[in-house]
Amino acid sequence: DDSQVAKMIVKCPRLMGYSLEENLKPRVQWLKELGMDGSQVAKTITKFPELMGSVSLEKKMKPRVQWLKELGMDDSQVAKTI
Repeated sequence: DDSQVAKMIVKCPRLMGYSLEENLKPRVQWLKELGMDGSQVAKTITKFPELMGSVSLEKKMKPRVQWLKELGMDDSQVAKTI
């Protein structure tokens, strides 16, 4: 939806400069590996476009997800938390 894309760009203008191969695809794949379906991924990206590149996947997101799993959450619970 064009209006969602516009909202994401307003929230995170850096999206325009992110590499599809280096930033966007790996993060979408990672969210799907957590158990999100396509619509959940789209909703998450729309709410938090900074996940697509401003936030380090390796240094921030993966360690936080690991911590949540260590607390006993499964992938579906983690996906809902994100």
